[in-house]
Amino acid sequence: MTVADRRGLPLTNADSACACALDDALDDALAFRGDPVARIDAALAERGDFVMGHVFRAGMLTQAMETRIYGTMVDSVEAAEALWSQANDRERAHIRAVRAWIEGDFHGAVQHWESALVRHPHDLLALALVHLTDVLLGDVVGQRDCVARVFPLWDESTPGYEFVLALYAFGLEENRDFSRAEEVGRRALALRPDHPYAIHAVAHVMEMQGRQLGGVHFMNERRDVWVDGNFRNHLWWHLSLFLLDLGRVDEVLHIYDNNLRGGGVGGERYEELDSAALLWRLKLVGADVGRRWSDLADKWEPSAADTLYAFNDVHAMMAFVGDRRVEAQQRLLTANERYLEHAGDANAAMSREIGLPFCRALQAFAAGEYRACVETLLPVRYMNHRLGGSHAQRDIIAWTLVEAALRSGDGDMSLALANERCQLKPSSPQNWRLVARAHVLRGDQDRARRAWARAESPLAA
Repeated sequence: MTVADRRGLPLTNADSACACALDDALDDALAFRGDPVARIDAALAERGDFVMGHVFRAGMLTQAMETRIYGTMVDSVEAAEALWSQANDRERAHIRAVRAWIEGDFHGAVQHWESALVRHPHDLLALALVHLTDVLLGDVVGQRDCVARVFPLWDESTPGYEFVLALYAFGLEENRDFSRAEEVGRRALALRPDHPYAIHAVAHVMEMQGRQLGGVHFMNERRDVWVDGNFRNHLWWHLSLFLLDLGRVDEVLHIYDNNLRGGGVGGERYEELDSAALLWRLKLVGADVGRRWSDLADKWEPSAADTLYAFNDVHAMMAFVGDRRVEAQQRLLTANERYLEHAGDANAAMSREIGLPFCRALQAFAAGEYRACVETLLPVRYMNHRLGGSHAQRDIIAWTLVEAALRSGDGDMSLALANERCQLKPSSPQNWRLVARAHVLRGDQDRARRAWARAESPLAA
């Protein structure tokens, strides 16, 4: 008898216990709870030839983007490859995908997962991995369209539909289809109110639209369902963005100290990314963060020379320049420069085009060389999607640029950049503060007063 998962996809070398373990592990992974890999490890301990068990573990580990898990990922795909002759076509597509990933061909990995998805549109693991990898790579259109290709073939009768809705909501948001993104995200929440990725998608819509007060309310009224999950750090970060735009710096620092920071050296990299991104934003508004940079830099320093993922490198550089760790800064830059001399993987392009320039701009900013920071970022600012992550995360590049222009004393440039931000999000108090400061530099006190007045109200556009 053929054993299948709960969406009817056949599984090689599996019994009902394996199928249940895989279904539960995937559910846990997409709901950001528990330890999905440990759940699969337990199933593999009972049945070591369970192909999708090895595939699942390898696929999940691709998303960590950390060198410390690389060996486990390689072991997992090699175990799956050893079962190649027994695997079905879908499982082989997954194996090919992770092998491509290990070899640095992230785009090739996506193509293999997509080939599985075209033939098996209910392959929720492949769908999630394509979408999440497209986020890592900054493929904005891909994040949406990988779901669009299969979306009409899913409905509420198919287990996992709420996850598909949430993935689609985020893809729609990143493509600035805000109204539909919120509708789809809230449909996901109606089916599963504790779904953190759906909460995340709606939070992104509110952030991009400048709905700060609504965003604070939305996050707080659902706090009980996300505060203990594996996605809590990033959702605390999103709440912090709303508060920071409103100028509520003390509340942001409280969140950082009590909720956002990961514990100890060698913690989860995503926690350290969110921490660095928030501290840098606090630096841009002139907040005193005390020893927080030092504690965070301690966590980043062991991976200063990783060169695994440009997105990680720029956040490491934020910590190093924030704590004035000159040697660590140079180690990161040297490692990247040497890596780019011979590397041909997908991350090389990301590092060359935006990662390394942004790292150098961060150095210049921290050294007070604001004009050099502006000159470095201006030519690459429209390439920032190639760094990966979301619009909200990458906004740190544009914000650093306009703040550097202001601090360099260039009123014309800073006004142009601040106006650009205000047109995208006219209800942002922080954007109006930037406009006001630019008018002051230009000596236009009347326009400055009007901009300061708008900054006083989060709803004034």
